Amino acid sequence: MAGRIPQTFIDELLNRVDIVDVIDARVPLKKAGREFSACCPFHNEKTPSFTVSQAKQFYHCFGCGAHGSAIGFLMDYEHMEFPEAVEELARAAGLEVPREAGAARQDQQRLDNHFTLLERAERFYRNQLREHPQASKAIEYLKNRGLSGEVAKQFALGYAPPGWDNLLRHLGSDAQAQKLALELGLLIRRDDGGLYDRFRDRIMFPIRDRRGRTIAFGGRVLGDEKPKYMNSPESAVFHKGEQLYGLFEARKVNQKLERLLVVEGYMDVVALAQFGMNNAVATLGTATTPEHLERLYRTVKEVVFCFDGDNAGRRAAWRALENALPALRDGREARFLFLPEGEDPDSLIRKIGFEDFLRNTVESIPLSQFFYEHLTRQVDISTREGRAHLVEMARPLLEKLPDSVFRDLMLDRLTEISGVNEEKLRKRIQGPETTPPPAQQAAPATGRSPLVRTAIRLLLEQPGLAQECPDTARFRDLRLAGVPLLCELIDILKDSPHLSTAGLLDRMRGRSESSHLAKLAAQPMEIADNYGEEFSGAIQRLIEQRNYQRSSELIAKGYDNLTETEKTEWSQLLGPRHPVTD
Repeated sequence: MAGRIPQTFIDELLNRVDIVDVIDARVPLKKAGREFSACCPFHNEKTPSFTVSQAKQFYHCFGCGAHGSAIGFLMDYEHMEFPEAVEELARAAGLEVPREAGAARQDQQRLDNHFTLLERAERFYRNQLREHPQASKAIEYLKNRGLSGEVAKQFALGYAPPGWDNLLRHLGSDAQAQKLALELGLLIRRDDGGLYDRFRDRIMFPIRDRRGRTIAFGGRVLGDEKPKYMNSPESAVFHKGEQLYGLFEARKVNQKLERLLVVEGYMDVVALAQFGMNNAVATLGTATTPEHLERLYRTVKEVVFCFDGDNAGRRAAWRALENALPALRDGREARFLFLPEGEDPDSLIRKIGFEDFLRNTVESIPLSQFFYEHLTRQVDISTREGRAHLVEMARPLLEKLPDSVFRDLMLDRLTEISGVNEEKLRKRIQGPETTPPPAQQAAPATGRSPLVRTAIRLLLEQPGLAQECPDTARFRDLRLAGVPLLCELIDILKDSPHLSTAGLLDRMRGRSESSHLAKLAAQPMEIADNYGEEFSGAIQRLIEQRNYQRSSELIAKGYDNLTETEKTEWSQLLGPRHPVTD
């Protein structure tokens, strides 16, 4: 790979670009007081709830919760990967993206050589579909599946002829090309040291990355031989747990996709495209992974999983549901389409046509409905024991959901089904809210904000306040919710004194705390401009609470049981007016 982009460059880039310019070029903004606003580009709304802060250089939608820096906006709006978004912003700012020395130039050259070899192999397979003496049976197979030449061209379909050395002979005596093909799994080494083709007598499906580069192949037999499908093995450029077949083609047809349909195999994707359904993708012989889901939701807000309606299909659907739960932030939706017995997407769309198939997709089962239907089938909800079992089955699954309105609604539904008091149920799911002892309670700071919350909000308002903060070791071990996060933010800002609010939030990208921090940053402060005084006061009270907590611990331990170091610490905590004596 090209090497990691230094964090210092990312921080500097976010300081150099203006997020208002970046977003306004794509979504027209209007001035709204100190901020800018627009209807959110990530969900449908009539009243603007999408806010862009020029002072803090970040955006936040109060409707769906979307938030981030200029980098995050390009990732979500343009469906870019992180390095691509950085490259795009750097080009606009006239900067060249540096790379850390850990990735040697020869490593990048090796990857470039892999892509070149894969492109060469793709051309070979496509030519074989047109020119090989036995290509007629492959063409006949595709015609029988109802595929046109246009769709075959759209997906760059090819043919690996029968025989053990067709690709090998095409590469000739080029030892470097043979070595690369071996690394990519296109060739396999025999026990005697010779080489042979992995793919033989199969329809070839190039697997492309988001940039359209071929990174691997899938091959399907023409008859009933096993295995029916064969993929390239994992390689330096191909990780099957991250890639989705057909995603590049879907986005090429429509950059503003509303939903994606996840189906089982390559042929399902291609056959649906033949009938005008250009929004289908397939996982590559694996269950849907968290990486797949992030890639899907970076492209669309609605994902429909298509499975057989039999028991095996429902088990696969449940695995997809379990993996989808952590990704279901507000604004994201998952649905399930179960096919009639004996049907696959190809046969069903032929039978009922495009319009009815599309309607089935749009009207598919919401995740919430499938979730509770699946669980209630396993218990007798007419009994107390059954309802108790239902709650215990649902609890670890609901805990996977991010803090969101959707999670609240799922809990509400469990309350309806189980009959358990809502407050008691939330304690079961979310854990009891324990009241800390006096030494750990946070006195209110300003308004009704808890102490730690106020300190974090002040940091997000003015990151430079961290430079005036004493050593966080003086309150780091205070047992108070939010203290570890506050200390981490202060440490980050002390190490990077020029970091902006956007830069700080970008450092937290992907973390569970990210959404909460964005909400705090988007809220106006309820105090005047004496931020420094408020922040210093909050930190000092945290230190006092920590000292009280520590002195309580020492008192509880008993003076006679203290070490000499602890006795000295106790004297320091009590101060000169309360010396500790034997």
